[in-house]
Amino acid sequence: MDKLVLKYPKHFKTTEALAERIQKDFTSERDKARAIYSWIAFNIKYDYASFLNPPRTQGFSYSTEAEKQRKIQLLNDKLIQKAFTAQKAVCEGFTALYQHLAGLTGLKCEIIKGDSKTRLEDIGRKETSSNHAWNMVLIDKKWILVDVTWGQGYYDSSKGRMINDFAPIYFDTDPDYFFQKHFPDSGTYLGQKLSKEDFLNGPLIYNITIEGDHKITQPNSGLIEVKNGENITFRIKNISKTAQFFYLNKKNQPIRIENAKERKGSLEFQVTFDKNIGQFITFYLGESSIVSFKVIWK
Repeated sequence: MDKLVLKYPKHFKTTEALAERIQKDFTSERDKARAIYSWIAFNIKYDYASFLNPPRTQGFSYSTEAEKQRKIQLLNDKLIQKAFTAQKAVCEGFTALYQHLAGLTGLKCEIIKGDSKTRLEDIGRKETSSNHAWNMVLIDKKWILVDVTWGQGYYDSSKGRMINDFAPIYFDTDPDYFFQKHFPDSGTYLGQKLSKEDFLNGPLIYNITIEGDHKITQPNSGLIEVKNGENITFRIKNISKTAQFFYLNKKNQPIRIENAKERKGSLEFQVTFDKNIGQFITFYLGESSIVSFKVIWK
């Protein structure tokens, strides 16, 4: 299905033309929602320059509630058209375009604003802010989570630029993983209260963590309070003890996990914490980061 969407034109004259093409090729709600996700992720690039230097917020005056809503709609239409024609946007543009195309194909879709967790420094931070946006779309009477902004790629700090890397995992993401990296401003999901403490103090997970269903079951916090020489037990799902699994010390030297045991579908192992371990510890599976913790020395 993604391969079919990849063959679509990179430019359509109108959003209606794209929606018509999607409805011609796909009939189920899920397929239409996925086709919208894929086309945006393949063709709209993240505007990192605008992220660094956001345009001044455009204000307006109004005399009635109807006039206010009309002007808000005009601003939203302008945002959608800019993302669609310039083919670059920040998360507000991605989510507005996704919602717009969903509506054109008969899908009910919402925009959710909230906090995101992407950096080591986010582990255990005290403040929370509204710095990101994503979508929820109704598929066969069930709401699913969609973050098409993260689906199109990521920022590589070592290269100083955005990397286009299609990530299907942010379409219909398992809520248990999604809310480790997202926290809605409402503090709730489908009427259920979410834990801001769990979000802020949890470990930092990565795309491969979600792709491989590598759930971290121990420790239950991203903050590891430890004394020099103390052993801490870790348990991570779906990793073999024969895998190339390691962490890096302060000198960036790989330290292979040697004492691991497989227990009930998880890899269980211990790490002795000493001064060779820095402020953070990140575990790697092959060349990919699995999970990071913040180390707090007692």
